[in-house]
This record gives sequence, C-alpha cells and structure tokens, in this order.
Amino acid sequence: MNTRVLVAEGHAIFREAISLWLRRHSEFEVLTVAADGCDAVTLAIRVRPDVILMDAAMPRLNGIDATRQIAQEQPSIKIIIFSESVGSQSVCAALEAGAAGYLSKYCSSEELIRSIQHVVSGGTYLCPAASTVVVQRYLGDLNSSIYPVRNPLTAKQRHIVQQIAEGQSIKEIARNVELSPKTVDWHKAQIMKKLNIDSIAGLVRYAMAEGLTCETLLPVGTGPES
Repeated sequence: MNTRVLVAEGHAIFREAISLWLRRHSEFEVLTVAADGCDAVTLAIRVRPDVILMDAAMPRLNGIDATRQIAQEQPSIKIIIFSESVGSQSVCAALEAGAAGYLSKYCSSEELIRSIQHVVSGGTYLCPAASTVVVQRYLGDLNSSIYPVRNPLTAKQRHIVQQIAEGQSIKEIARNVELSPKTVDWHKAQIMKKLNIDSIAGLVRYAMAEGLTCETLLPVGTGPES
C-alpha cells in the first residue's frame, strides 16, 4: 500500500520539486500540496494523509504551530518538519508540538525517503544535526541562558512574532489573531521582555533563527505601526 503524503511548503519551487520527486517513486502518493500553514491544517484534516512534509517557516501560520493543531485533531498523522534552521529551540518546539521527524532542507533525497519510511513504521526520525541538538539538551551541555529548557513563548506569541517579522501592522495582526490592537501591543511588549530583545529588528532576527519565517518584508530599523 502506498504512503499517502501531503507536501506543505511555502516556496513554490521547493513545493513543486519535492512533489515531483516523490511522484517518481511508486511507494509514495502525493495527495495534495499546501502553500501556507493554515491551508496545511485544513487539508490535513480533509484528506488525512499518512505523512506530512511540513516547512517550518510558512506564511500565515508557521509549520510548528500548524503541526500542533494537526496533532491535536489527527494524532495518527506523522509530520516531518523540514527546515533551513536546526536550532535548539526550533527542534525541541517541533517535537513538543507532535512532530515525528525533523529534517534539514539540505538533506539528501535518500535521507528524505528514509525519514518517511521510519516515521510511517512508528519511529521518530531526526537528521544528524537535530539529533546532536537533542542529545546536548538532554545532557545539559548547552548554556541555559541561551537555550532555555522550554521555548519561552506561547503558540499565540510565536504567531505574533512571525507576523511582525513578515511586516504586518499591529492592526493586521490583531485582525488575524482575533485580539484587539491594544492586546497585541501588550503581547509584543511581553515577548520582547521574555526574549530580552529591545528592537523590532531583534524580533525579526529571532524569528528567522527559530525558523518561524525565512524572509521578512520589514526593513531593518523599522517596526509595525498601528
């Protein structure tokens, strides 16, 4: 029986390349594709694939928070996070969200196949860099002031950081997360306090380092206005 796959990737060229490559292998069936996190959640619930290849940094809703929503709704679906960043917080946040695997976007095609086969069989697959991060975290060798035990931000706060990094205004963010602009401003202040960041440029760098977004529309030195 073929492994049914949903490809959720924010960049069209990568999305098409991965889908085309998987379709060339008879053991895989690409059911559909998603260009952002919100569509990934909707399609996952609708088509119920065996595996989702999930880009960590997607518009509207990042891959880790999309993974959390899907895992809550359809825990049998195996999700492999695909990311350019293999940082401590992003790997651990992905696993805590319910991901069954974590791959670097620079992995080989053979490793991609191996990871899908492994999670379908019930295992957890981590690329070498992600495995190193998890082992170091477990052994307590990382500096706790740089790598806190848990991601300090809530899912809603990560979503707000993502949208700030993508250049959205406070009013736009408020509309997207169904909060008042005043409440979003309060969250922004709390986020910056938690992360010990004092500028919007710092928030953008944090979002990119953690795989919440891979690019920004926000010029350095400016910030979202209400």
